[in-house]
Amino acid sequence: MVANYRHDSPTLLDLPPRTARAAIETWIRERELPAYRADQIVRRLWINPVHEWSAARELPADLRTRLAAAFPLPRLGLEQREISTDGTVKVLWRLHDGEAIESVLIPSGARRTLCISSQAGCALGCVFCATGRMGFRRNLTPFEIAGQVRQLILDDPGARPTNVVFMGMGEPLLNWPAVDAALSILNDEEGLRLGARHITVSTVGILPGMRELRARPEQFRLAISLHSPDPERRVGLMPIEKKYRLRDVLDEAQRFGRRVTFEYVLIQGRNDADSDADRLGTLARRLGAHVNLLPLHPGGAPGLAPSSGNRIRQFADRLRRSGVEAVVRRSRGLDIAAACGQLYVEMEAKRRRSPKD
Repeated sequence: MVANYRHDSPTLLDLPPRTARAAIETWIRERELPAYRADQIVRRLWINPVHEWSAARELPADLRTRLAAAFPLPRLGLEQREISTDGTVKVLWRLHDGEAIESVLIPSGARRTLCISSQAGCALGCVFCATGRMGFRRNLTPFEIAGQVRQLILDDPGARPTNVVFMGMGEPLLNWPAVDAALSILNDEEGLRLGARHITVSTVGILPGMRELRARPEQFRLAISLHSPDPERRVGLMPIEKKYRLRDVLDEAQRFGRRVTFEYVLIQGRNDADSDADRLGTLARRLGAHVNLLPLHPGGAPGLAPSSGNRIRQFADRLRRSGVEAVVRRSRGLDIAAACGQLYVEMEAKRRRSPKD
């Protein structure tokens, strides 16, 4: 199913909640409607969302019709939904122009973390990421970013996430204007009401975007995709190292003034030696950073192998003995296409193989 909107069509859902409220209040005043209608309308954008205005039964039928004409509510098209035996849910959303993006919901006890996309595709070409094989398609709008949460809630209210991480398709800080607005939507009391400390922006180290994020007053979390403590070997995994040097990225992270997380995918023979652990420990202690160790998802990177379970444990223990807080994140969704970009790549391959009508 393709989404029901145009990329260039105006929508209240692309606006930070306070800007959307101002637009609604102006519209209400111009039509000499009761001022309290603005509160009812605002609630239906994010707090208690509806697929379409006709479902907002607290509003008069005539007003619902006028709202549908003035402020149509877009939605993302659900193309594919896969559920792992471990509870992980992977969703492929189809956008209005045929592009597709992914979200992954990871339940863990009372915690439900939703991993969202900020771009269709990615230009960075990290060798361990399936999204990089897509290439860059386009930036997402604020609605297309925050709308991944909205659509999930509409489809299944019980799946409302407790945490959101910008770790899906794309580099969020290369789409800062839209991500900036989406952060407001996620956090605002008239938006999705997620606490800032429950929202994490992950970056490979885009310095201008890191500065923009630092300038925001909210306590949003920052995660840095590190993956090697050695710049010369990091560039072989992450070509962005040529533009934004690791030393400069870490200097900017130190200015962030909040707890930083290092994301580190362990790849057999590439970044999992004891010497890598020692150098990573030095960098983490300098920033007081937490380290998330992630086994390479085998479906996301042909030609690369995940480090063995024993090697991962030894690597983590070496970090801990050096005074670094390190957590090994177990691979989730191994029985579904849960690696970032993997579901898209597999679905597109099937489409190409299918006979044309």
